[in-house]
Amino acid sequence: MEMIQIPEIDLTSLAPVLVLSVFSMMVLLFDLFAGKNKSGLVFISLTGLLMAAISAFAKQDLPVYSFGGAYVVDNLSVFFTCIFCISSALAILLSIEYNRRERINMGEYYALILFCTVGMILLASSTDLIMIFLGIEIVSICLYVLAGIRRYDPKSNEASLKYFLLGAFATGFMLYGMALLYGTTGSTKLAQIAQLLNSGEVFSQPLMLLGVVLLVIGFGFKVASVPFHMWAPDVYQGAPTPVTAFMAVGPKAAAFAAFFRIFAEGIPELAPSWTMILSIVAVISMFVGNLGAIVQTNIKRLLAYSSVSHVGYILIAIIAKNSLGGASLLFYMLAYAFMIFGAFGVVILLGRKGDENLEIENYSGLGFKHPVLAMSMSIFLLSLGGLPPLAGFVAKFYIFQAALKEGFVILVVLAVLNSAISFYYYLKVIVYMYMKEPIKEFQLSLTPITMLVIGIGVLGTLELGIFPDTIISLAKP
Repeated sequence: MEMIQIPEIDLTSLAPVLVLSVFSMMVLLFDLFAGKNKSGLVFISLTGLLMAAISAFAKQDLPVYSFGGAYVVDNLSVFFTCIFCISSALAILLSIEYNRRERINMGEYYALILFCTVGMILLASSTDLIMIFLGIEIVSICLYVLAGIRRYDPKSNEASLKYFLLGAFATGFMLYGMALLYGTTGSTKLAQIAQLLNSGEVFSQPLMLLGVVLLVIGFGFKVASVPFHMWAPDVYQGAPTPVTAFMAVGPKAAAFAAFFRIFAEGIPELAPSWTMILSIVAVISMFVGNLGAIVQTNIKRLLAYSSVSHVGYILIAIIAKNSLGGASLLFYMLAYAFMIFGAFGVVILLGRKGDENLEIENYSGLGFKHPVLAMSMSIFLLSLGGLPPLAGFVAKFYIFQAALKEGFVILVVLAVLNSAISFYYYLKVIVYMYMKEPIKEFQLSLTPITMLVIGIGVLGTLELGIFPDTIISLAKP
C-alpha cells in the first residue's frame, strides 16, 4: 500500500476546534464584566457555534489527513460537526429562560457547553487513539460540571457525583483497552492498526480481543448501552433539563462517531468477534430500555430509558459497518437531535420555579388547554417511536436497510419488535394529554425562545421525515 504524504500541521483542518476554543475563552472573559445579565454571553456563544459550523467546510477534496494521520476532515467529521453545533445552539437557546427561572446565573455554563463541543469535534475527527481519549476526557469533564451546576439542588449534586464516579471507572476500562490495542499493534493510529491486522502482523490475538472487549465496555458507558446504563436515569433526572437534552444528543453522537471510527475503520478485520458482542449489547439495550420505560412515571426518566433503547438501534448501524451504516448513523443522530430538543422544550415550558412538573400525570388535559404544545409533544413522541412519515421512522428504516444489506435479519426483526413495544409508553403520555382530566391548573409562561426551539424541532422532524433524500445523500461518503 502506497503511503500518502500527510502534512504534520494543518490549522485549517482544526478551524472549528480553534474557533470554538477562542469563543469559549471570550465567554469566560466577558463574564467578568457581564454582571447579572448574561444575554451577551448567549450571543457570543451562538456566534461561535455558527462560525465553527461554517469553518467545518473550509477544506475541499475530502478526506484530508493532518497531524501525521491523527486527525481527519471527511464527510463523517464535517456532518457530525454540524450536528454538534446545532445541538449545542439548541441547548443554549433552551437554557436562556430556564436559567433565569432556576437562577443558574453563571457565565461558565455557556463556556462549558462550548468547550464540550470542542471535545465532541475532536472525537468525531480523530483517527488516533490518544486523540480520541483526549476528546472523551474534554467532553466528560464538562458534562460532570454541567450536570451538577445547580449547586443548591441535592438531586443535581447526586447526578453529577454518580456520573463522575461511574465515568471515571469506565474511562479506566477504555484506556486499558486502548493500551492493549497499542501493545499488540505498536501503533495508536487507526489506519496503521487496520493495516497490521490485515497483514496479520499482530503481536497477540487474545490480548487484542481483550482490548476490544474493554473498549466496548468504555464506549458502552459513554453511550449508555445496557448493562452500562445505570447512571442515565438518575443523571437525566437530576441534571438541569437543557443539560439533559444536550447530554442525550451531542456527547452521545460524538461517542458514536468515535465508536464507528474505531470499530468500522480501525478493526474491521476483527468484525466476527465484535459483531457478536455488539449484537448482544444492542438487543439487550433495546429490550431493557423499552421495558424500563414502560414502568416510569417521571417524564425525564422515561426519556432516559427511551434513549437507552435508541442506543440499541444506533449500534445496529455500527454493526452493519457499510457506507449506508455510516450515513444512517449520521441521519439518525440529526433526527434524534430535533426530536429530543423539542420534547425537552415542552418539558421545560410545563415546569415552573421550584416545581418542574416532571410526573406524567401532570400532562393530563394538556391537549385541551394548550393544543399546540400537546400536538408538538405528540409529534416528537410518535417520531421517537418510529411512526411514518416522521423523521424517526426514516432514520430507523435506513439503519435496518444497512443491516439487511449485511444479512443481519434476526437483529432487524428484534429491532422492529422493540419499536412496536416502545409505542406503549409513548402513547401513554399522549393518552394522558388528550384523554385525562387536568389534575391541576397549568401555569405556563409560553416564552418565545423555548417556543422557537420547539418549532425548530417540529420542522426538523417533519422535514427529515418527508424529504430525507437531501440529508442522506450529504451523509453518504
